[in-house]
Amino acid sequence: MMAVEIGGVADHVHILLSLPSTLSIAKAMQLIKGGSSKWVHETFPEHRLFGWQEKYGAFSVSVSQLDKIIEYIKHQETHHRKMTFQEEFLALLKKHLIEYDERYLWD
Repeated sequence: MMAVEIGGVADHVHILLSLPSTLSIAKAMQLIKGGSSKWVHETFPEHRLFGWQEKYGAFSVSVSQLDKIIEYIKHQETHHRKMTFQEEFLALLKKHLIEYDERYLWD
């Protein structure tokens, strides 16, 4: 697993990963969340209540779109001045005709 780009804002993070075919997205998320939680708790004892939410969204991207995705991740703060994370996520699901039940999207 290799991180290509990481960025985010106060309420979420975007991680562009290159995953080997032998590593599932679920396993990658388990490793990332577990490792980063351990690091936060050991490094910043004052954030002992830190924890990731259970849910996550994962999308595959075309190699031809990598530069665009990297730029998007780098400019999260600017981007979310115009559109909230929730608005953006719903728009993405609708754009790609992904069925969802909003009761299960947010904690």
